[in-house]
Amino acid sequence: MSEKVSQFKEVVELFPDDPVVRIGLATAYLEAGQAEDAIREFAETIRLKPDYTAAHRGLGRALEKAGRTEEARAAYRKGIEVGRATGDLQTIKEMEVFLKRLDRA
Repeated sequence: MSEKVSQFKEVVELFPDDPVVRIGLATAYLEAGQAEDAIREFAETIRLKPDYTAAHRGLGRALEKAGRTEEARAAYRKGIEVGRATGDLQTIKEMEVFLKRLDRA
């Protein structure tokens, strides 16, 4: 387990319902190559804060890394929908690029 993952796990124990802390742990898992753990944490982040577009983007990325392409597409589509509702144009653009790349693959 990476040092970064260990640190975030400690913080999650202190603040289990903080979506910012959860997305930090999810991202640390993804960077450490632990896609399934990242998926679980991104999903928990979304449960805590359903309109967190960056969590939807992260979930899509983690699903891609895990080879779960159709689920990644669904995560990106949902994230784009959420981004339109919240006005998060930058994250929408990123997810649209990721979706197009998946469609070309």
